[in-house]
Amino acid sequence: MQTNLRLDSRFPQMGTTIFTVMSSLAAECGAVNLSQGFPDFQAEPVLFDAVHRQMLAGRNQYPPMAGVPELRQAIVDKVATLYGPRFDAESEVTVTAGATQAIFTAVAAFVRPDDEVIVFEPVYDSYVPAIETVGGRAVFAQLRFPDYTPDWAQVASLITPKTRMIMINSPHNPTGSLLTRGDLDRLAELVRGTDIVILSDEVYEHILFDGEPHASLCGHPELAARSIVVSSFGKTYHITGWKIGYVVGPAVLMAEFRKVHQFNVFTVHTPSQLAIAEYMQDASRYLGLAAFYQEKRDFFRKLMAATPFELLPSHGTYFQLARYDRISDLPDRAFAEWLTREIGVAVIPVSAFYADGRDDRVVRFCFAKREETLRAAADRLRKAL
Repeated sequence: MQTNLRLDSRFPQMGTTIFTVMSSLAAECGAVNLSQGFPDFQAEPVLFDAVHRQMLAGRNQYPPMAGVPELRQAIVDKVATLYGPRFDAESEVTVTAGATQAIFTAVAAFVRPDDEVIVFEPVYDSYVPAIETVGGRAVFAQLRFPDYTPDWAQVASLITPKTRMIMINSPHNPTGSLLTRGDLDRLAELVRGTDIVILSDEVYEHILFDGEPHASLCGHPELAARSIVVSSFGKTYHITGWKIGYVVGPAVLMAEFRKVHQFNVFTVHTPSQLAIAEYMQDASRYLGLAAFYQEKRDFFRKLMAATPFELLPSHGTYFQLARYDRISDLPDRAFAEWLTREIGVAVIPVSAFYADGRDDRVVRFCFAKREETLRAAADRLRKAL
């Protein structure tokens, strides 16, 4: 349809997310898609049965804006068991339409025009657009290559009177690195005596390997008092398409969060919330996730050992970074497109997570796939490279 409207784009430099681009290219080329982070296997049928049962029981109308009480209480119980504090289900927990909505809502609630928000590069691609949409300015701290650890001295130098928020992400997408308890202590020192809000993206909280503990901000009393912590049922229960997550935080922050939440999404699918609340009663379903994905990580790394890729450490998430210096001198975006079109394996170029396009010749593989999918991808790489 043609239009004569003259539009002055508010975001002329903002393109389509790299995940959509690479998944579309994978479909176009018939490539094995190890780019976008979603499983190619199903959740347990008992979860689907629970949703159906709730639908048939008539639980199909609007739930409370903050989420059904059953699910909020299940979240409170889980967080208390794992990290210590017992949040108030009525005033300190909100169910969201996925983690991306939760992150955008938190930014919109607390960041005003000209405020500064410190983010860590490589930075997940939804953070900066959220900041810029509300008129804030992203300030970039660097995770040190190749271990992707934070430089807290650099972070300290970036804090100004305009700093309104610091966004952290652990386990970290795209690198698979982790923040430690020592990192949280250092962050607490930097924000002590300020009004800086912390937004902690912890959607991979249950996917850590080799016995590593998750350093949640929920378990750090000083930081928990100034933080909105985000998690995702999609990542935990293999249902990314359901787009259901949640946030926890002190009541004073949650009240501000809900002011935005009620108008940008209002609430989330009722029968799914009730089904998840029921499903959460068996804690092994999330406590067993680390071992489940560690087996996949180790299987994939063993397959990739027969290729020229140099694998970097993966301490958490379901992503594996790899250097390709021994294969090509192409920039990583061109290499990812070549790999998809010519070899038939789709990956994500890590330069997409840097504001300046910094290119360390590293790509990201997703191993949240069936063994046959991972084997098919590795076979293509081994035979062609």
